[in-house]
Amino acid sequence: MRRIVSVSIGSSQRDSKAVVTVCGEEFSIERIGTDGDMQKAIAMIKELDGKVAAFGMGGIDLYLQGGKRRYILREAKQIARAAKISPLVDGSGLKNTLERRAIVDLAKEDPGMFEGKNVLLTCALDRFGMAQALQDTGSTVLYGDVMFALGVSLPIYKLSVLQGVVTVLAPIAVQLPFTWLYPTGSKQEESPDKHKYAKHYAWADVIAGDYHMIRKYMPDDLTGKVIITNTITPSDVEFLKQRHVKELITTTPNIGGRSFGTNVMEALLVALLEKPLNEVTPGDYDRMLDKIGFVPRREQFDVAL
Repeated sequence: MRRIVSVSIGSSQRDSKAVVTVCGEEFSIERIGTDGDMQKAIAMIKELDGKVAAFGMGGIDLYLQGGKRRYILREAKQIARAAKISPLVDGSGLKNTLERRAIVDLAKEDPGMFEGKNVLLTCALDRFGMAQALQDTGSTVLYGDVMFALGVSLPIYKLSVLQGVVTVLAPIAVQLPFTWLYPTGSKQEESPDKHKYAKHYAWADVIAGDYHMIRKYMPDDLTGKVIITNTITPSDVEFLKQRHVKELITTTPNIGGRSFGTNVMEALLVALLEKPLNEVTPGDYDRMLDKIGFVPRREQFDVAL
């Protein structure tokens, strides 16, 4: 049995482990959090390097993407360099394929989910495939990158405008301490200000993006909302039920009671492909996704509870 390990700088309270059989092969899939300690993450990767089939890098992205340009996060490079033997991925490859496909498929299956509706995407730069797919669904999309990453109340409603803003801000943002941009460790379990963007949550019919970004400013009442995200644990499901969410959709499948992050799923695909990481293409991911049959997890909640 081969081992897939996601080393995350997120909270260790979200650690999980499962055994799955994919394409006739058994894999141990594990998520290990370091509570925001990047040096601990680096040490763990160095210790396990060559002993695992592939690493996922969780809680931090290596790249942010705006259009055709990619921006490398300074602190993420330090973690990525720790792996010398086992391939390490951050999930960006699947965000551009699996998540794009998920939105396209959902729009085909249920056009009423998006057409004429309002969608809040907390951050487009870390899931640009999803952002591009959403703009073709007939919905009005609010791109919340500046709001949720930088804390500046600047809602953006056109992807072309966001790309212009990114050209100016991204080269600066990727040099900042990552904790300024994204909650890590115990901060993933906190909501610093439930009222800051409450009107934007209320405006949205669908709220999409990274779960920790969604939770960051989440108000107590999300009655009737559809959440599209991933990296969901059973306790997260209960948390969303308490806020009267109508439906939870995760772009990654339910494995052992939770939906692992795209970095874990990408690491699994890389292990199955058995080719050098620099030779893996989006077409390879698409072919593997077709072969495996990964589909979004959809869970309707009883909003009367």
